[in-house]
Amino acid sequence: MRVLLDTNVLLSAILFGGIPRRLLEAAIDGRLRLVTSRHLMEEFEEILEDRFDFSKAAAVETRSELEVLAELVEPLEVRQVCRDPDDDHVLAAAVAGQAEAIITGDRDLLALEWHEEVEILTPASFDLRLRDLDK
Repeated sequence: MRVLLDTNVLLSAILFGGIPRRLLEAAIDGRLRLVTSRHLMEEFEEILEDRFDFSKAAAVETRSELEVLAELVEPLEVRQVCRDPDDDHVLAAAVAGQAEAIITGDRDLLALEWHEEVEILTPASFDLRLRDLDK
């Protein structure tokens, strides 16, 4: 299954564990295929440095490891759908990467529920679905 883990989920996976880490581990194990974009990876790297005091080298290395794991896509167009332009980049990357789902904690994105053919779910909701698929 192709999914986009939003920046907030990736940060939680790396820094705090729990369900987001289980989802990242599912990608490492090959049970999920991650898609993302250069823009989202730049945002991820910047947040590691600015909010979590990662050194530049550590932030770059963490980003690089995720880029090896994920398929990087470049949306041809980033349409304005949300009030937050960063959310528009998430939607565009998911569509460009033919993701089946966006996994996020962002309330604005979650309120959409669907964008084009992409379902938008919380980490907990998606984790339940993944556990059912693994049975």
